[in-house]
Amino acid sequence: MKKSVFLGIAAALILSLGTAGAGTVPDNPEPKLSVHYEELTVPDFVRAVERAGGTCIIPLGIIEKHGAHLPLGTDLISARETVRRAAERDYTIVFPPYYFGQIFEARHQPGTLAYSERLIFDVLAETCAELSRNGIKKIILYNGHGGNDSFLTYFCQAQLASAKDYVVYFFTPTANAEDDPEIRKLLKTKLDFHAGERETSEMLAVAPELVRLDQAGADSGADLKRLAALTRAYTGIWWYARFPNHYAGDGSVATAELGRLLVKKTVDELTALIKEVKADTAAAELQKRFFESAGKPVPVKK
Repeated sequence: MKKSVFLGIAAALILSLGTAGAGTVPDNPEPKLSVHYEELTVPDFVRAVERAGGTCIIPLGIIEKHGAHLPLGTDLISARETVRRAAERDYTIVFPPYYFGQIFEARHQPGTLAYSERLIFDVLAETCAELSRNGIKKIILYNGHGGNDSFLTYFCQAQLASAKDYVVYFFTPTANAEDDPEIRKLLKTKLDFHAGERETSEMLAVAPELVRLDQAGADSGADLKRLAALTRAYTGIWWYARFPNHYAGDGSVATAELGRLLVKKTVDELTALIKEVKADTAAAELQKRFFESAGKPVPVKK
């Protein structure tokens, strides 16, 4: 076959394949919706609310010391990345960076932003109310900061104080990392409460460029047990009594392998919750019934 004939046939084949492929592409392909609230245009936001089934996740972080080796925003950074991965599996709107939480125990450390107890409650309450006003009736709270646990449990219970047309769900994973054989196999330390092996590993998995592993030994993360004699009481100074450096554990032994496993397992559970929340109709109906009964607990005889 002559070279010119071969080239002509090849060109015809390429042209026909290109034309066939072009027929499958829509004239105006629909742009991908970002999961991030702050990245959406107004028309996209309307579509996002519909696509998410009126569901939004608020990843709650904090600004506090995490040893000498992790950034102040570790909880915020890790929480947002974990939530993003779950939200992209089952489309859900992710609220913008949120760092208003309970962190009074770290006020003695540089960089801590510890807002007042009334403010942190009001900001979260008004945020939920504003989301509802914008068509979001299912709000998931994802907590990336251990110091928020009691506050968020109370916040959820306080939703019953007055009638709401939305439901707040607090993500509470069923699995315990210490009981997971895959995780236990990789763990090297037993004392691990804050900025230690697990939290540092998670940061190595999601934002390794922000980790200063060489500084993990700059502070002691040992438990000083200065209130060990108080075996039957809770006091607010308990954390400072045990970990005055605001570091509990040893981050120097962290690995990205452990971090990837920890993040994946959390993302799996959070994705499962998103599906459950989207399908849930009982909570809203029960809330409505409760508020109606709470308004008139004693029937009035006529």
